[in-house]
Amino acid sequence: MSISRSGRWTRRRLVLASCVAAAVGAVVFLLSASQGASARSDSARVARVTRPVIVLEHGAWADASSWRLVIARLQHDGYTVYAPPNPLRGLPTDSAYLHEFLTENAALQGRPVVLVGHSYGGAVITNAAVGVPGVKALVYVDAFIPDRGESLEKLDTGSCLAGNPADLFDLVPYPGGPQGDVDAYIKQNVVPNCFATGLPAPEAAVIAATQRPLAASALSEPSGPPAWKAVRSWAVVGTADKVIPPADQLMMAHRAGARITKVHAGHLSLISRPQSVTEVIEHAARSTK
Repeated sequence: MSISRSGRWTRRRLVLASCVAAAVGAVVFLLSASQGASARSDSARVARVTRPVIVLEHGAWADASSWRLVIARLQHDGYTVYAPPNPLRGLPTDSAYLHEFLTENAALQGRPVVLVGHSYGGAVITNAAVGVPGVKALVYVDAFIPDRGESLEKLDTGSCLAGNPADLFDLVPYPGGPQGDVDAYIKQNVVPNCFATGLPAPEAAVIAATQRPLAASALSEPSGPPAWKAVRSWAVVGTADKVIPPADQLMMAHRAGARITKVHAGHLSLISRPQSVTEVIEHAARSTK
């Protein structure tokens, strides 16, 4: 059976139209998929920008690596984390250092900040956060939460580090310090049953060997106006802490109106109970929205 020329042209037009329709459909699909991916990417970028930044302040006889297990969990959960060094030269100096980090670091500007302090670092964040509008939450981990005019030695009653300094510390003069000031190192044989309780002996021994000293003058320096009077606070309290007894931590946390989480841990709950500490930090971060 023969097919007329007009029939052949009709069939060709139909095939061509089908190809064009398929091509247009593919372009529309690709554009839609691209726009969807772009929207998801934009949404993810917005989430990263608006999600609070976590700034961690370590305490005395430690360095920023004491936060390593907490940092890994926070980063896994998508948070940007900073753990700047604490100079450990005294409360005014250390607070001013952290204050400058918070106010002059371009990466933090325009983003909410959750500020976390461990031990002596709690006193530092209490002072450093004053006048920093970006700080939306304070988290205290086995930490001092001083009020104005209070010194750490007055707050810390019944500590395993209270006693004859010669029995507890190796005291070493340091250049450039105030007259008579010294660096205080915890004696290595004191660390396992005081500062690092609840940790394996080999880990406690490493902590004892690598500790960074605190200027002894820091213990008697009065704290300034406290940021916790204007900023919401959370507190992790180690119920087996021998450095800052739980009763002292609870008194300070209640006074600050902090939301309290008790954990069965010694003074270094950030190492022995990192998941519990991370959960409190993330709860504080979610509460800033």
